[in-house]
Amino acid sequence: MPHDDVLIYTRTTGYRHDSIPDGAAALTELAADLGRPAEVTEEPGAFTPERLARCAVVVLLSTTGNVLTAEGRSAFEAYLRGGGSLLAVHAAANAEPDWPFYGELLGTRFDGHPEVQPATVLVDDRIHPATAPLPDRWDWTDEWYNFTSDPREGTDPGVRVRVLARADETTYHGGTHGPDHPLVWCREIDRGRVFFTALGHAPETYRDPVFRAHLAGALAWLTD
Repeated sequence: MPHDDVLIYTRTTGYRHDSIPDGAAALTELAADLGRPAEVTEEPGAFTPERLARCAVVVLLSTTGNVLTAEGRSAFEAYLRGGGSLLAVHAAANAEPDWPFYGELLGTRFDGHPEVQPATVLVDDRIHPATAPLPDRWDWTDEWYNFTSDPREGTDPGVRVRVLARADETTYHGGTHGPDHPLVWCREIDRGRVFFTALGHAPETYRDPVFRAHLAGALAWLTD
């Protein structure tokens, strides 16, 4: 059975972002632009080997808390290691807090944020399709996440996290990483691919053409 569609998972057992419906609608439209049908679900029962075998990409859209069953975790790990793809958006950094594999997958964990405020995103990678549409210095308003560690240090030995964009902490207050504050990164795991963007807090974010181009590029890379 072909890896064809996009599964957008929106379950939360912690804080729930008001932007989830807008994000799901935007990602459904962007998947359609790539010729891929999308399913939006909050059902943990979707994470079975049979269902995941039909997925080109699984999106965790601001999922928080423990959102998978033990069986779902096992199926999801096998899917990713076997060549599946994950797009983790915003609060997905705060999902599955007691599952070590997921923390290793992203390379770090969510560690709080200051209030929503404008700041500047520094784009380091002009080649990746998710950041190619962005200006070198992107003025943006969001919820600027801090992390427990540098994601480059949390991945498997020999597996390099490719940081694509960083927050300029001199342009806002409340950052905890200093001059190197990763916001957007990607990596490979065995035969699978993972993309994470810390951006995407507000509902209007998902109607912004530049942010939509950012997500579209991520989906394109994950389905390449």
